[in-house]
Amino acid sequence: MAEKRNIFLVGPMGAGKSTIGRQLARQLHLEFFDSDTEIERRTGADIAWVFELEGEDGFRAREEKVIEELTENTGIVLATGGGSILSKESRNRLSARGVVVYLQTTIDKQLARTQRDKRRPLIADAENPREVLENLAEIRNPLYEEIADVIVRTDEQNAKTVIDQIIEHINV
Repeated sequence: MAEKRNIFLVGPMGAGKSTIGRQLARQLHLEFFDSDTEIERRTGADIAWVFELEGEDGFRAREEKVIEELTENTGIVLATGGGSILSKESRNRLSARGVVVYLQTTIDKQLARTQRDKRRPLIADAENPREVLENLAEIRNPLYEEIADVIVRTDEQNAKTVIDQIIEHINV
């Protein structure tokens, strides 16, 4: 790869951003970061605890700062949190500093992939997780699309197929 460039993965929870990002970075010999993992590392607490203590606004402020700092790097793959695109500043930074890949998935797949994961504060204690995910999709999907350079569906494809599609689209 002649020039070091960044690849930023956006999309809803359960789309596969972390799994695909880790493998994509390995294949392209880039450094991998996950914004949620970075927040946990810096706070010494898991995301659910940060949400509980600081609320969503406090968490989003931390997330915006982490994205600001990580996107200043070159030669990275960054898996962002599902709500990171709510911040206009983060959307602008992601768009300006790398190739944005929107990993698209269905609500059914999200439910299947996240049903036992208690680290998802927006749905962990929800009475109706499907309704929560539908409401989030209504707000967030247009924002993912707004900044996406590439859109790849992850529903019925394994990680290798998705990674191959990403590489093909970005011509790395």
